[in-house]
Amino acid sequence: MKGELNPVPPVVVTRTDLDNFSLERIIFKSDLMSINYLELGTQAARSVGRIRIQSSDRGIEGYGTGFMVSPKLLLTNHHVLPSHQLTSFSQIEFNYQDGTNGQPLHSVVFNLDPETFFLTDEHLDYTLVAVRDEALNNLNLSEFGWNRLIEAEGKVIVGEYVSIIQHPSGESKQLALRENQLIDVLEDFLHYQTDTAPGSSGSPVFNDQWEVVSLHHSGVPKRDRQGRILAIDGKIWTEDQGEERVDWLANEGVRISRIIKHVKQQRLSGDQKQLRNQMLESQPNPARKRPFEKEGVCSVNFSQATSSDGTVTWTIPIQISVKLGQPAIASSTSTLSNDDTRKQQIIESRSLEEALEEFREASRRTYYDEVADEQNRDNYYRDLTRRVSFLDSEDLYRELNNLLTRTHSKRLSYKPSSVLYPWVDLHPDLKLRSIYSGQAFDPEDLIREDFQIDQLRALRTQELQLKESTLTQEQYKKELDLLEASLPYNCEHVVPQSWFGKAEPMRGDLHHLFACEIPCNSFRSNYPYFDFDDYEEREAIRDSCGKLSGDKFEPSKGKGEVTRATLYFLLRYPGEINKTEREYKAERIETLLKWHNANSPTEYEKHRNAAIFEKQGNRNPLIDFPDLGNKIAFRLGLG
Repeated sequence: MKGELNPVPPVVVTRTDLDNFSLERIIFKSDLMSINYLELGTQAARSVGRIRIQSSDRGIEGYGTGFMVSPKLLLTNHHVLPSHQLTSFSQIEFNYQDGTNGQPLHSVVFNLDPETFFLTDEHLDYTLVAVRDEALNNLNLSEFGWNRLIEAEGKVIVGEYVSIIQHPSGESKQLALRENQLIDVLEDFLHYQTDTAPGSSGSPVFNDQWEVVSLHHSGVPKRDRQGRILAIDGKIWTEDQGEERVDWLANEGVRISRIIKHVKQQRLSGDQKQLRNQMLESQPNPARKRPFEKEGVCSVNFSQATSSDGTVTWTIPIQISVKLGQPAIASSTSTLSNDDTRKQQIIESRSLEEALEEFREASRRTYYDEVADEQNRDNYYRDLTRRVSFLDSEDLYRELNNLLTRTHSKRLSYKPSSVLYPWVDLHPDLKLRSIYSGQAFDPEDLIREDFQIDQLRALRTQELQLKESTLTQEQYKKELDLLEASLPYNCEHVVPQSWFGKAEPMRGDLHHLFACEIPCNSFRSNYPYFDFDDYEEREAIRDSCGKLSGDKFEPSKGKGEVTRATLYFLLRYPGEINKTEREYKAERIETLLKWHNANSPTEYEKHRNAAIFEKQGNRNPLIDFPDLGNKIAFRLGLG
């Protein structure tokens, strides 16, 4: 009938239809957690307390948060307890929280003991102080346990979630749980999006394994180009508006690895060293209430002891001894046995020793043998040198591309600690230097540090493989990229890896790899090189790393080196650098050639070129024949 709506027939789903699908689905990334996550979080929360900041007359001046990091030591912020004197009047209050029945628990207060141990640092914003063992109501400090601090990096990566246990505004203990994403990893700090308030300063920030990853200390406000704080309406913020009107970008915590490093560097008395060592070396055995210790049930004495050979003994009161072997981590495709793990550790140990031995051998080698290198150079280009004068710029580009590709006989994997630091990238004084800042480093330190990063990467990759089946291929790749970004080497690809998708052999090609401290590496990001006319137009500058404005970067040092490495890349890998503003337009090559002509190859570059020739078989023509720079059609290398 005209004007009537045709009824829509109901959709009938049959059992046969459902057989083709899973009835339950993991949507994007799995948010499922083991049920023990809640119990472990409750245990971790036991050692977190409210700091009562008090004056000499015991009047309350404010509140903060702190937590036990050893049987005796408490960690909080420097701006919470900045001085020995103020700390001596202040207290830590545990159990200031609601119980399961919604009623407040009886809190327990301990005096602080800065006479026994007090260490503070304004830059890292931490204070480490001893706590008196006996509470004001005669309870023992061990009742509240402690959270061990782990020095290793990589405990959390960008994109993962953190949780914060805190006393916001001095209120009862509260938890910002999981939906708090880590958005940036800086040299000394982490940035994350989570809710905190005054009084939250000094709170522990946990990863999903309830390991402390940072010490919360402040918010990060949005600023204009002059560095002025902005309000949520986009205007300049003033103090009279109150903190609730600030346009907050994120919260910031101090990295635990940096705090531990600083603590280790301090000169302490004998007794203080013992307390520090107890914090760094002991395993927590907190006396927390256990399931069989409920009211009305007979309590069982429980103890644990660890012997030097790794045997752990629990007394329940019966005694059971267990000796743990090497851990084996299963992946989605295979399971590592104890033997496999031991073999891998042996291989890694050998690789480290070989790298260190190659560096130690450097002092007995000729740093750069000019005569021998000129002979190698002439032999390498023999067939080409006779024809160079007859080739136009495009033919010369193609001839060099063919030569560099054909002679690239050994395709190295990306492992700078083994193939770059021990010999290739050494300067004449046998030091490594940042390509952007010029800062000198002991090669042995960087070799060891990057080997440790390798081990952490391998461990976290194996953990990621365990949940690979719950991720799409794209999600897995993104997780892997985030993992590597959180555990970077002290090495720079002058042509950023994101431009060529981290593909080999580009990723491991030594000609465009240089030592570079992590802060400068992160500061440059994947921005193209640029020559600024006016320093004042920049948006940011990072010490001696260089200038950054918008999506352009000019390094402070190494302009000649990075230019010749980039031009080599254009010759060797045509099409991998795109003809875009984000990478390099054709006119931007003129800037590179300008830097090339203004900065002649140094002995350091010639040494690198000769050493890379030995390792991977090809050479950089811009170092061997600088005058060729203006004769090659580099634009053919742009995709």
